[in-house]
Amino acid sequence: MSFWTWFDGGESMPVARNWRQRLALRFGRYLATRHAHVSIDPTARLSPDARIHPRGGSLRIGANSSIAPGAVVQGNVDIGDHSSVQTGTILIGYGDRDTRDGRIVIGNHVRIAPFVQMIAGNHNFADLGRPIAAQGLTHAPIIIEDDVWVAGRVIITAGVTIGRGSILAAGAVVTKDVPPFSIMGGVPAKLIRRRE
Repeated sequence: MSFWTWFDGGESMPVARNWRQRLALRFGRYLATRHAHVSIDPTARLSPDARIHPRGGSLRIGANSSIAPGAVVQGNVDIGDHSSVQTGTILIGYGDRDTRDGRIVIGNHVRIAPFVQMIAGNHNFADLGRPIAAQGLTHAPIIIEDDVWVAGRVIITAGVTIGRGSILAAGAVVTKDVPPFSIMGGVPAKLIRRRE
């Protein structure tokens, strides 16, 4: 158990109902904004137990959005307004401030459940004479449009766009673009039905 779990009462999402929780939120904001190129709206709530770092890129968290304890948000990541990232979720964007080809963009009103993974790069492996670790990465953006629900343990691979109003069922592995208002599930994810 971390100090902050004991101190703020152990809520699963950062809240500000008492002075301890408000102090934890201030410290969470301080830990994130001590890095250059991090922009956090004053109404956003960040747990001090979240790992937030822009690496060589830039990172933005919008109004009234929440980052839970144990979440990892690193690299070129842009989170819109009224969105939430639950505990254990990993969002890794690639590229630098000039080359944002491996960015992750999360829209407004997006719900990301626990233990979701989005990593906007893939290892190269074509050269059999060299170790995979020595062949570099290919970056590709991950775009989550507005009003999307990403259920627990979903994996979204590099280069995928999730259309507005879609739902990704728990445990889905999403390797292709998802049209708006789709419900997707399975490994690899397939259309279950349309919401319309």
